[in-house]
Order: sequence, then structure tokens, then C-alpha cells
Amino acid sequence: MNIYVGGILWVGVAALIAALAAYLMRRFGGEEGREENNAAAGGVFSIVAGLNAVLVAFVLIALFDATGSADQTSYREADGLVAAAWASDSLPDATKEKVHDLSRAYMSTVIREEWPKMQDGSDVSSIGWTQLDQLRVAVAQSPVDDEWQTDRKTEAATKLWEVYEARQDRINASGNGVSSVVWFTMIVGSVLSLALALLFGGAKVRSHIVIMATLAATMTLLLYATYQLQNPFSGGAKIGPDAFQAALDRLR
Repeated sequence: MNIYVGGILWVGVAALIAALAAYLMRRFGGEEGREENNAAAGGVFSIVAGLNAVLVAFVLIALFDATGSADQTSYREADGLVAAAWASDSLPDATKEKVHDLSRAYMSTVIREEWPKMQDGSDVSSIGWTQLDQLRVAVAQSPVDDEWQTDRKTEAATKLWEVYEARQDRINASGNGVSSVVWFTMIVGSVLSLALALLFGGAKVRSHIVIMATLAATMTLLLYATYQLQNPFSGGAKIGPDAFQAALDRLR
């Protein structure tokens, strides 16, 4: 299902349920003392809804930052591998060919095998780690004849270490998400806020129904955005392997 269609459905259903609850509350609930309770209900509502809004805002900001960081990390990893391959061009032909072959194989593994697993939130296999280790060994065991080759060998080793770090950050980003405790807190906080808003009273029933529907729609929209952003490699964020595809094309 399209992300926007799914969002509209979730928001629409939540708004309808809240509107129906508001109507039933005003239709069958007692009117005595309702307006007098607005001050007390409003004070509690401000605390509960305010705390829930702050929590959701912090979570969304953290997820936005994590998505941007994951995108930059993928480019840092891919560019570091290209830099290591280019640095190996000054090494003996055997090492140069081996580094280029392993670099292309590693990028193909990331694109074809690791990316679908990261989108599903499942564990990534150790094939990529093995290929990186083979790259490290190939560079470390390469013979050098002069100072220039020594410098290029050091540069390749440094770039490979940066690739190691970026790879670990990328894998960690695919498995972080939002913890079940935070989800529980946000959902319960939203339900409590809506329940308190139902206690408000006033002269116009229609206005109360519209207010409840709008409040429910807004809270559901924020929760839906949180769900879509919790994995930067799927959902609304959906970072693709563009960095590795571009790097693979350069090495070819």
C-alpha cells in the first residue's frame, strides 16, 4: 500500500472513531457539571498532552537526524572503499587487481544481499565482514618498493578502517528503531489525552466533535510518521543503495 494512502486511512479512521466517541459522550453522557469541570479537566489535559507531545517531538527529531546520518554514512562507506581501491592502484599489479575485485564483490554483496535484509529489519550476514577482512589482508601483505608505495599502502589501510567504522554504523542504524517501551508510552499517552478531551463540555456539540476528530487525526499522524521513520532503510525514509551503486559504477 502506498505510504500516503496508508497514512490517510489511519488518520481518517482515528478521526471517525474520535468523532463517534465525542458524539456518544455528548448524546448519552450526563450534562450536569460538564462545563464546570472544564477547568479541572483542562489542567490535567495540559499536563498529559504536553508531556506526550514533548516525547513524540523528541522521538521524531531523533529519527529525522538518524535518517540523515544513515544516508551520509552509506556515502562515507562507499566513497571510502573507492578511495582504498584507488590508493591500491600504485601497489603491485597482483594486489591492485585483488583489491578491485574484492571491492566490487563487497559492493555487490551490500546491494543485493544486505540492503533487502536491512529494509526488513533482519540480521545481516557475515559475508561482507569476510570480504572486508580479505581486503585488509590483501593490502597488509602487499610488498612495497619505495616511499610512494608505502604511503599509498598506508592510505589504503586507513580508508579501509573508515569503511569498517561506517559499515558498523550502517548496520546499527538498520536495527535501532523505536523501543517497545517508547511506543507503549506514546500510544498510551495519546489515548489518555483523547480520553481527557472527551470530558470537556460546551454549548455546541458539533464543535466538540470537530475538535476531537482533529485532535485524534493529529496524534495519529504523528504516530504514523514515527512508524515510517523508525527504520531509515524502509518505510517513509527508505534510503536506497545509491551510494554503493554509484561507487560500483566508478570501479567498473
